[in-house]
Amino acid sequence: MEIADMTVSDEAMGRRPLGMKPTTVRLSEETISRIDALVGNRRFALFVREAVENELRRREEPEKAKD
Repeated sequence: MEIADMTVSDEAMGRRPLGMKPTTVRLSEETISRIDALVGNRRFALFVREAVENELRRREEPEKAKD
């Protein structure tokens, strides 16, 4: 019996990369509790990503906000 050559690579197995990098952010216990109360623990990361994206857009386009 012959065993096929199976090269292990990230491309061959699992899901495709999400294009995201894990990052540690320090938040106060109060802030974490407030976010959990709004969106729950399972949606925490999505909430933080969306909040950061919204704030970046707001700060990157200050002229539009002033009009």
